[in-house]
Amino acid sequence: MLVGLLQIELFIPESGSLKGKRFLLKSIKTRIHNKFNVSVAEVDENEKWQRTTLGIALVANERKFIDQVMSEVIRLIETEDEVEIIRQQLEIV
Repeated sequence: MLVGLLQIELFIPESGSLKGKRFLLKSIKTRIHNKFNVSVAEVDENEKWQRTTLGIALVANERKFIDQVMSEVIRLIETEDEVEIIRQQLEIV
């Protein structure tokens, strides 16, 4: 059993409030979860308007599968006009 842990720091330049940030993040998190069947949560910088860190977890039996799914998750986030990826880190345990 392998666990893939992806941490993605995001910048949200147009966000003017926590309410706006959370509305946008809820939409992104729901789409990621529904499309890839992974766990998604905001794990850091919860009280900042324009920054956040998402944690994404996936359990699988092959590293290749984890790499593929996490790459697709990153691509999906990159298509979002409202957010910019600052940093990403994939760890497989």
